[in-house]
Amino acid sequence: MNIGIDASRANKPHKTGVEWYSYHLIEEFKKIDKENHYFLYTDKPLQGELAKCPDNFQECILSWPFSRFWTLGRLSWEMLAGKYQPDVLFVAAHTLPLIAPKRAVVTIHDIGFEHYPDLYPWADKIYHRFAFQVIKFLADKIITVSNYSKKDIVDFYKINEKKIDVVYNGYDSNKYRVQETNKEILKKYNISSDFILFIGRLEEKKNTPRLIEAFGEFKKRNPEDKHQLVLVGKSGFGFDRVVQNIKKYNLEKDVVLPGWLSDDDLPLLLNSARAFVFPSLFEGFGIPVIEAMACGCPVICSNKTSLPEAAGEAALMFDPFKVEEIVSRLEQVLHNETVQESLRAKGLQQASNFSWNKCARETLNILTKEDNFAKI
Repeated sequence: MNIGIDASRANKPHKTGVEWYSYHLIEEFKKIDKENHYFLYTDKPLQGELAKCPDNFQECILSWPFSRFWTLGRLSWEMLAGKYQPDVLFVAAHTLPLIAPKRAVVTIHDIGFEHYPDLYPWADKIYHRFAFQVIKFLADKIITVSNYSKKDIVDFYKINEKKIDVVYNGYDSNKYRVQETNKEILKKYNISSDFILFIGRLEEKKNTPRLIEAFGEFKKRNPEDKHQLVLVGKSGFGFDRVVQNIKKYNLEKDVVLPGWLSDDDLPLLLNSARAFVFPSLFEGFGIPVIEAMACGCPVICSNKTSLPEAAGEAALMFDPFKVEEIVSRLEQVLHNETVQESLRAKGLQQASNFSWNKCARETLNILTKEDNFAKI
């Protein structure tokens, strides 16, 4: 069987959740499947490990003069008249080409833009809504990353639930693991020995402004506390409120903004942090929560959408709209070593339930089993 994969997102130099999902699936397919032939469609030459293709993997560079719409435009042309014709096409993120092969599979991670339209730029909303109409019409199978997301998609778009399969995300267990505290990483980013860590885009959807507010209230209630709050990630929609709240609570010395960090540095920070806090308003799964748990870092997170499903009983949760609850959870963890140790142990156990290998095997089963493409 010829399996085509949109590898354009996996090939991006700076990866976030969706890009890492695509990257790790391709790398696991290389390990577990020696029978099928793969076309890796990309807009630029594959980089790093992606470029190391086994004999049954073929790089397919499809040039495109524009910065956007490569999947909708150039990949559509390839499916219509190109030389790399797949038996099944897999796109790992939220869209399909306008012209799809006889079997097309797409992963929908979440539909947060439908629930919080004000938190997305207008162009993104238009693009996503158009892409979902294409998916609804052309997709033979939809993969999503949590039972929450499946129900959400079924309810919102009235898609037959038999068309949607749930495959949980994994995490990179080679990097995200318990390690010795690394003091050099703290010096590198000018971080004190006691800090709380957040990883994600600094934006309204991730609830970063309210996290700053909660941290400011925490400092008011605990004036002798020396913890810093380290916010790792690029600025996003609503970052101006993050800056405003830092100034409002006089937190310029207590909040560290190192920007985007390499995937090599993140596990070192997680191993050094006193707690990982993730107040997101909407998640399709929540990979950072699992990565933190795998590093033995106590997790405090939102109780909304898919996060209870990902975190299980291994995190302390709060209503992300209630600042007081976030403050109480911070105090509960930072001021109680027994709670910290309990969360570490539970987190390590919870993280062991997820892996990219398991995710890839379940995904490959969907792509290759004939019965999965019976008309629904």
